[in-house]
Amino acid sequence: MPSTPLGGRKRKRPRHFMVNYSEVQEVDSDGVLRDVIVIEDTPPPPTASPATSRSNVYSASYQPPTLSAPIRTRARAAAEAQAVSGTSTSITAPAMKKRKRDADESASSASKRPLPPVQQSLKTWPHGHGGGIDDVSYSPVQCDDKEGHYIIVPDDVIYKRYRTVRLLGQGTFGKVVEAIDQHDGKRVAIKIIRAIQKYRDASKIEVRVLQKLKERDPNNVNKCIHLLQWFDHRNHICIVSELFGMCIYDFLKENEFAPFPRQHIQSFAKQLLGSVAFLHDLHLIHTDLKPENILLVKNDYRTVPVHVPGKRNAPPKQKRILNSTEIRLIDFGSATFQEEYHSTVVSTRHYRAPEIILGLGWSYPCDAFSLGCILVEFYTGVALFQTHDNLEHLAMMEQVMGKMPDRFARAGARSKPEFFKDGVKLDWPKAKASRQSRKDVRACRSLQEIIPPTDTLNKHFLDLVRKLLMFDPAQRITVREALNHPYFSVPVMNEL
Repeated sequence: MPSTPLGGRKRKRPRHFMVNYSEVQEVDSDGVLRDVIVIEDTPPPPTASPATSRSNVYSASYQPPTLSAPIRTRARAAAEAQAVSGTSTSITAPAMKKRKRDADESASSASKRPLPPVQQSLKTWPHGHGGGIDDVSYSPVQCDDKEGHYIIVPDDVIYKRYRTVRLLGQGTFGKVVEAIDQHDGKRVAIKIIRAIQKYRDASKIEVRVLQKLKERDPNNVNKCIHLLQWFDHRNHICIVSELFGMCIYDFLKENEFAPFPRQHIQSFAKQLLGSVAFLHDLHLIHTDLKPENILLVKNDYRTVPVHVPGKRNAPPKQKRILNSTEIRLIDFGSATFQEEYHSTVVSTRHYRAPEIILGLGWSYPCDAFSLGCILVEFYTGVALFQTHDNLEHLAMMEQVMGKMPDRFARAGARSKPEFFKDGVKLDWPKAKASRQSRKDVRACRSLQEIIPPTDTLNKHFLDLVRKLLMFDPAQRITVREALNHPYFSVPVMNEL
């Protein structure tokens, strides 16, 4: 069974909720100025969310909600949201902060549009199947915080139908809450988009994508999240979907970043490749594949004792082993149709393909590269590339994947000459590179060292990951081809 590498660094996750993204303007081929949101490191749900805590042996998302606490009024919640101190309660997330942007993404920021007054009438856009406008007029009490996020309070009723239970997470585009559908008593997840026009506009694309996925796969054979309903509630687009367990990143975190058993990795890989191949068949590119966007259908697990390497007399650690590896792919807010406008930068940093970093354009292969990074993370427990700098990122890739092919490097040098020297050689390290940065790059191991080909299964797994992580997207294996890789024909013994 693979073990966590000794020199691996875990992704640095701040104690408080932080998000790093760029709001830039790009001019498309038709000369139209577009607001583009570039997400750097989408964080996991904030620490205040019960979805990332645990009780006994189950995740909190599987516990019955506690609704006996004193109910906060919306007026009080609004006052707290506006307070400078940003006080956090059991159901509200800490205020968002921006971190330093990447140098190549520091273009002029798109000015934030002011929030509409609460008395203003709703501005709606044409609704598709399942859409609707909430006919409840605005309350005189403020419903949004100063960032345009909907203020979540227990027992709030949304769209005269969904009673809120708890906050599950918060991101750039809005919040996700658990709610009870009062029509049938079922629990659902509702993504509540911020009341800012550009985020409302972006949500149109997500609804359109989700409708297409459900239309083409009504039985959900391909394991993508299914849209149940969407509507406009108090100037917030709300997207209702099924409620599942925690994301895979949260499970890794709660399991102290212990790697998954190899039989689980094979199961995850087959499901993920199938989901993404389905998207590509529909001419869709996900663009933001990462463990945070993969949900476990069920969180339940058992624990097994695991020997601690290098500590002879240390008591064994308890490692969690999932009872079910069934998953769902989520978050289609950045999904892009192949024939439609492509923003310059996509994907969360750790899973970003080299062609995106070098500004060479991107297509379906960028999803394949992200999947390669994810599979390695499943094997080791930690992210493959842990950096926030473009040149350092490329240098790490060369340490892991080998030297950049000349043809690809020449194209990169034409697009980003500041990253290269002598034609096709990566200009690393630059004189200004810090000692820590140089050390971090040197610490990166080759794929063969990360995944030692000790048996048939590992040999095939290493070959599959190498083909997914090819520098040149033209040489990278497609996800459909990857599904037919010999790796999936090797039976895996239960190693625990």
